[in-house]
Amino acid sequence: MVFARKAHLVRLHRALPGPKRSWHSALVANLGRDFARLWCAYAISTAGSTVGAGALGLVAVLVLDAPAWQVSLITAISAAASAVLAFPLGPRVEFARKRPAMIAGDLVRCAALASVPLAAALHVLTMPQLYAVDIVVATAAVVFSAASGAHLKALVGPHERAVALSRFESTDWICWSAGPPLGGVLISGLGATATMLIDAFSFLLSALGIRRLRTPEPPPVVAKGPSRRGFTDGWRYLLRSPELRPLFFNSVLFSGAVLWVTPLQTVLMLRDLGFAPWEYGLVLGVPCLGGLLGARLAPTLSSRYDAQKVLLWTSFARAPWLLALPFAIPGAGGVALLIAANFGLLLVAGIFNPTYSAYRLSLIDDTVLTRTLTAWSTGTRTAKPIFVTLGGIAAGVLSVRFSLGIGAVLCLLSAAALPARRAA
Repeated sequence: MVFARKAHLVRLHRALPGPKRSWHSALVANLGRDFARLWCAYAISTAGSTVGAGALGLVAVLVLDAPAWQVSLITAISAAASAVLAFPLGPRVEFARKRPAMIAGDLVRCAALASVPLAAALHVLTMPQLYAVDIVVATAAVVFSAASGAHLKALVGPHERAVALSRFESTDWICWSAGPPLGGVLISGLGATATMLIDAFSFLLSALGIRRLRTPEPPPVVAKGPSRRGFTDGWRYLLRSPELRPLFFNSVLFSGAVLWVTPLQTVLMLRDLGFAPWEYGLVLGVPCLGGLLGARLAPTLSSRYDAQKVLLWTSFARAPWLLALPFAIPGAGGVALLIAANFGLLLVAGIFNPTYSAYRLSLIDDTVLTRTLTAWSTGTRTAKPIFVTLGGIAAGVLSVRFSLGIGAVLCLLSAAALPARRAA
């Protein structure tokens, strides 16, 4: 992986006299190798997580025979509890080195996930343990995400972040295309807890990969006085920023709208439209290629156009696709419509996501970066079960198609959160 920063350091290295050359040569080499190591660690943990996607719910149903309301509580409880638990951890991570926090987050998730198949093998698994595991995993994920964002900002220069984040985004789409189907095969052959072992092992490998990074980590920011205990500093910074605030609400509304329609789309395809399993698989899998293509296009667009303009255009361009969902019909026409709608949505989202992540890092001051990212993550995670629940209630009271239409309108509203004047 060759970044502009690396080229700049090479030029600087050549201009220096003899004794300093070896130090700069090592630094240049470390930057390239360390990003490759970081990317590899991310790919491994993402692959494990996608293979194990939904594993806790499957274990609850297949192993413990839990009723639907208990399965639903797994997501709701973990979202609320992790938001509360992660809140005071933000300042601790802010004023500490980020790699140890990332490694700890991976190891905690590894241990928590591995405890489920162990308890199942010993016949002592209970629903409270599943709730506790999901809370621990969600809290560690918030901490890891905040620490990794600050770490990436320090490791990768501002002009290379869009490229780096597009690599991560591409990895996401590849893993989500292949991971869940592979997980289904493994569960069918090896049992409900098999994918949790794979997920746990992936976090262990990720921790080892981060441990191998060689580029010196810059010292953490130093806080003075009460700001060191400022649990709410991240929220205040986020909500008072005229650039970050609309971006945050755009993110919450868009992800909420997608989560609103996702389970309903499954019900529509399998129950109302009578799709065969292979047709259902096509609708889920093929559009991921759009996300992969968008992630590949993101760095080019970000370098050619202003990041704010790219965010504005893509925010509006991804908004109308969900409007097609309520009009799907049985047969090949419905399959084609849903593939096209989801492909278009994910194509534009694939461009938006790395651009937004890089732009967000550039806006946040380093002294509150981890706390702001923690606030951002807890806010979006808390909103997710709310949207899923409201979508289900609307479908029950009205109809699946009508609820899909409401979700599509919410997606349109997300675009309005980014005012056009900011692109000027």
